[in-house]
Amino acid sequence: MLKLHPLDVAIIFGYFVFIIFIGSRLWRREKHSGVKSYLLAGRQLSLPAFVATLVSTWYGGILGVGEYAYKYGVSNWLVFGVPYYLAAAIFAIFIAQKARELELYTIPHQLEIAYGKYVSIIGAFFVFVMTVPAAYILMLAVLMKYLFGLPLFWGLVISALFSTGYVLIGGFRSVIRTDVVQFSLMFLSFLILLPVAYFNYGGGDFLKTQLPANHLVWHGGMGAQYIVVWFFIALATLIEPGFYQRCFAAQTKKIAQRGIFISIAFWICFDFMTTFTGLYARAVLPHLSDPVTSYLALGHKLLPPVVYGLFLTGLMATIMSTIDSYSFLAAMTFGRDFLWRIQNKSSPKLIKKYTRIGLLVSGVLAIAIAISAQSVVRIWKNLGSIGTPALMIPLSVSFFPKLKMRKKFALTSIIISALISTIWVFSKSFNSGKYLLGIEPIFPGLVFSLTMLLLDKLSHRFSRRQNNVRDLHQ
Repeated sequence: MLKLHPLDVAIIFGYFVFIIFIGSRLWRREKHSGVKSYLLAGRQLSLPAFVATLVSTWYGGILGVGEYAYKYGVSNWLVFGVPYYLAAAIFAIFIAQKARELELYTIPHQLEIAYGKYVSIIGAFFVFVMTVPAAYILMLAVLMKYLFGLPLFWGLVISALFSTGYVLIGGFRSVIRTDVVQFSLMFLSFLILLPVAYFNYGGGDFLKTQLPANHLVWHGGMGAQYIVVWFFIALATLIEPGFYQRCFAAQTKKIAQRGIFISIAFWICFDFMTTFTGLYARAVLPHLSDPVTSYLALGHKLLPPVVYGLFLTGLMATIMSTIDSYSFLAAMTFGRDFLWRIQNKSSPKLIKKYTRIGLLVSGVLAIAIAISAQSVVRIWKNLGSIGTPALMIPLSVSFFPKLKMRKKFALTSIIISALISTIWVFSKSFNSGKYLLGIEPIFPGLVFSLTMLLLDKLSHRFSRRQNNVRDLHQ
């Protein structure tokens, strides 16, 4: 537990109060609003708001990033940066405008249109599990433990309540309003700490002499397969519910596409700051017992009271912006794509009620997953390794009529590829800590899904040829 100055505590407390205040101000407006307003802010998301909410939402894993940069150096940028820039660019080029044109609400909504009810419901299950913010609630709870000495369980409960209470009231508009503030705070925090570290210790020469050699090598001492697997996990961006929700909510399709490209530029800048701050943490504090605290420890060493409080609010804002967004996404999926469908699409007015129920369910489930896993990176990696092969190919090709799979092939692909990857994930538990055949879980699932796509196209082409032959003989 770090010893905080009372002024730092006051700043953190003030941040929580302010976020709850601006997030809850929409209560009267949203009380009588329609579904489109509550779920997608009336599809009126402007370019600045689009960028602020997307950038802040997609970067909640700040303590995990600090841990990785502390342990493995500049490879942090290659693992958590480059693959995601490329995947986001692919999304912007091929999917963003198409998604906005369709005026849908959720990923399962698109799956229903493309493949029918059963594929939609199964897809909703994977979307729900992938958006439950267990990793980020765990991260905020760990931060509270170090700052205030809170037991992990109560830190998880408080994190869930603080990050979702205002969303329950104001819906997506509350997410946007708070994300704009949190976007500013996340950049401010590292614009404070990195220059202070640089002026205190110097630049490249200091880092070269104080860091292990592997920290300045692209792979960071990790195996090639480990690096490559993150490029495939990054392809989960193509099924990232946060991207789709922002595109569905954008004022125009051009805002959806431009907003993602602008966001990539902001992510590159932020990754530069977080990676080099992690390098300074390793160089200045080489013997930290827990690398997760690398940013906290470096800030505590270099920053005076008040300034350190601002830095800490930036870290919290980075995490909270992701928790509220993912909680709301999970709630939308649970409320609209499960409960509402079970009721055979009863009155649309019930969607808001069901979504609020979904917020409570996702919060409880997030706490349960966080307690059982207790590792942010493990949660990311396992869920990404199962959900990505299940949904990536069927969902991505669904936007292109010539590539779209037939219903039975899409259904088989989603179920079996997820099952294969799940078996691979658990194989580590009964195979001396190694994955089956030494292969990362994401690969066999993706191979099966791609095989189903190819079989679908080949069988469809074969069927058409047979039909043409029959027509000629007749």
